[in-house]
Amino acid sequence: MQRFLPIATLALSLFSPAAFAADIAVEAGEGANERLIEALISAQPGDTVKIGPGRFELTEGLSLDVDDVKVQGAGAGQTVLSFKGQTGAGEGVLVTSDRVVLEDFAVEDTKGDGVKSKGSDQITFRNLSVVWTGGPKAENGAYGVYPVSSKNVLIDGVYVSGASDAGIYVGQSEDIVVRNSRAEYNVAGIEIENSKRADVTRNTVTHNTGGILVFDLPNLPVQGGQDVRVFDNDVVENDTPNFAPKGNIVAIVPKGIGVMVMANRNVHVFGNRFDKNGTAHVLIAAYPNEYDDDNYMFVPRGVFIHGNTYGEGGYEPDGEVGKIITDVSGTPVPDIVWDGVTRIPEYFSWVSAEDKVYIDEADGTTFANLKMISQMLLPWSTSPDTDIAGYKGSLPEPAPVKLPQDSGS
Repeated sequence: MQRFLPIATLALSLFSPAAFAADIAVEAGEGANERLIEALISAQPGDTVKIGPGRFELTEGLSLDVDDVKVQGAGAGQTVLSFKGQTGAGEGVLVTSDRVVLEDFAVEDTKGDGVKSKGSDQITFRNLSVVWTGGPKAENGAYGVYPVSSKNVLIDGVYVSGASDAGIYVGQSEDIVVRNSRAEYNVAGIEIENSKRADVTRNTVTHNTGGILVFDLPNLPVQGGQDVRVFDNDVVENDTPNFAPKGNIVAIVPKGIGVMVMANRNVHVFGNRFDKNGTAHVLIAAYPNEYDDDNYMFVPRGVFIHGNTYGEGGYEPDGEVGKIITDVSGTPVPDIVWDGVTRIPEYFSWVSAEDKVYIDEADGTTFANLKMISQMLLPWSTSPDTDIAGYKGSLPEPAPVKLPQDSGS
């Protein structure tokens, strides 16, 4: 390791981490696991850990707990961190510090999650690849790229395949941008869960069980997921059978869902291209299971679906959820399906304007409100509401998410 400090700038930059920045190079070969661990432990704020090209056969996970560090490979097709021989069950790479950039390398076959941050501020995942090379299996790690309890999260140009929960999962975080990424052959392509202020845009999600999930779940430390924009994505051919382990909440997702919004608030889905999603392109639903959490709101509040394009879909409804839908809607399933569940007081009175579901789509778009509460109370006299014109309206759009990483600050 070499550290260079121009004397002329010493006085001005004495307290800047960049003043002492160094490149720490780690090459492939014998002892690479130990050298990588040592590099991440010894890194100082401002340093760049440069991982050379080649294949790194690793048996232990890597962790970083130093602020202002970049971990940089030679490219996702050049630097491969293989955890096929990993002895523990943990993640491949774990970051618990702030202002960290992870870029230009691949991670393969971790026993647990692929690349994770926990409690990080200004965390960037850029041009990474996370793959389970044996294809979709329940034994694969749950999450590919996995920031949790983090803020100012940027996921850009990432590729994930084979995750047994979500390829790209952002949980209990705030101020998030997921863009220009591709997720395929995962249970969920992209999932935003119990998080606030997220932009999910210009991604391709294909051949997953479900494309993009926006969920809020009970009994988690952070509640009140809201202000999510899902726009300008390609959500096509999500046709992989669900391979999530039993008991996992995403095990309920039927094969062939494009976007699913469950129990979140103020979600805007617009400008996306949907095609060949066999169950439904868009599903809006209440949380279906029993729970014990006084702070939890189980129904979605304020959802606006507009300006999307819809190709073929709804031709192969899958699983228990698919059957529940088709028992009411018939087949093919409409492009947009809402289970119609509200709180019981609202069912007997009214829902406030900011909490309603609004749809403004081109002529020919099909829709069904399944009216599931009425189906249970009055099954002999209840039909789904397919009059899409009755849901026309709009909600104020959340402001675009602005990250310090994009401003250079």
